Amino acid sequence: MTNPTTTNTTTQRWVLGLSAVASFVVVLDMLMVATALPSIQRDLGASLEDLEWTVNAYTLSFAVLLMTGAALGDRFGRRRMFAVGLGLFAVSSAACALAPSVGALVAARTVQGAGAAMIMPLALALLNAAFPPERRGRALGVYGSVTGLAATLGPILGGVVTQGLAWPWVFWINVPIGLVAVPLVLTRVPESHGSSAARIDGPGLVLGGLAALGLVWALVHGNGAGWWSAETLGAATLGVVALIAFIAWQRRARTPMLPPRLFRSRPFVVGIAAMFFLNATLTGAIFFTAQLFQVGLGQGPLSAGLRLLPWGVAPLLIAPLAGALADRVGARTLIGVGSLGFAAGMGWLALAVEPDSSYAALVLPMLLGGAGFSVAVPAATRSAVSLVAPPDLAKASGAYSTLRQLGGAFGVAILGAVFATAGGYGSPATFVAGYVPALGIAALLALGAAVAALALPRAVLSGASTDARPAAAVGRA
Repeated sequence: MTNPTTTNTTTQRWVLGLSAVASFVVVLDMLMVATALPSIQRDLGASLEDLEWTVNAYTLSFAVLLMTGAALGDRFGRRRMFAVGLGLFAVSSAACALAPSVGALVAARTVQGAGAAMIMPLALALLNAAFPPERRGRALGVYGSVTGLAATLGPILGGVVTQGLAWPWVFWINVPIGLVAVPLVLTRVPESHGSSAARIDGPGLVLGGLAALGLVWALVHGNGAGWWSAETLGAATLGVVALIAFIAWQRRARTPMLPPRLFRSRPFVVGIAAMFFLNATLTGAIFFTAQLFQVGLGQGPLSAGLRLLPWGVAPLLIAPLAGALADRVGARTLIGVGSLGFAAGMGWLALAVEPDSSYAALVLPMLLGGAGFSVAVPAATRSAVSLVAPPDLAKASGAYSTLRQLGGAFGVAILGAVFATAGGYGSPATFVAGYVPALGIAALLALGAAVAALALPRAVLSGASTDARPAAAVGRA
């Protein structure tokens, strides 16, 4: 087994750069596609349900296969499977661009989600394996800032590409990046495996996949099909039963894909819980705020994307500093303070929005929310992933990424339900009437991350914390 914790700064830069670029492409693609949906609808004659599936097919395969991607990396090599994920993402992006029909596009998006599910957890695992514990916070801050840049540029580039070229170019952009990144990964990134390159936990993969599929399906379709419909309840029941069976199996499996020992580490549990709430808040708030500028305030797609810039500027500027600070201050303080700032920004935004609101009145709330998110996320990531033992890095990263995706689906579903009860798309005033309480719920979700942080001891610093020792120790158990 190889678990490099290299001090070769050149190698570390390559690992950080390639991990960040991979994450950048995945996040950028998600946001650019959202801007291109109206053009896809016109060119392919898609219905509203078809458009939903171009998003949902990606989300489902992404969330369902994250743990599988992590397990494949542990068994066959994280570098190797990371490169496979990048190649799969690039090829499926070309298939999306060439799709002659909505059905073909949905199928290609499903494969694209599978590629992303291999990229995201293994990017974090490789990054954490390359940096020693005392330097991981800074590295994760840089990684987070690049991801934040993708969130900033996604809506803008989506509008530019769709209006200036055509919607297929939203997907073509990914192809050259993938083709260049794959050989660099194979030649510049050191290989690592999980514990003893153990056998793949087949029953765990099936049960974990069914649990994620059922829960995400219910969240994605709850608003449209009805929360008490047979489809929604059936999917939710499948997810819960499969989750219970998955937990029971992991307790007795010889080579579990998600070792129960991880959940004896408070930093790990708090990190994934905090990220669930943070991503639920962010995904739901951006989903409705992007529409607010178009439906509620009468802007075009490109103009709406530009108006979201204050939200993304803060992560770009603050995340590297917050990551470095996490190495010294600890996760409890940064998750708590950042989540409170995020909640305050969302609450302020809800109070500031009216049918005739000026854009100037919304800038400061977006900046505050973005700053709070930027402070909390590197600390939550570090808490969940960076304090586990090297053999468990991919497993912890997979669990972290899965909870992050589930949080995003949960946020859109919950805010969507609140929006539907209070407003709609009939007029700007009707949209604002639904937007205001939805953002109020977003503020409450952000507070959930602050509450989770209270479970951490005050001394969770870098490698010397009181809780870092059991996190590493249980990883070796």
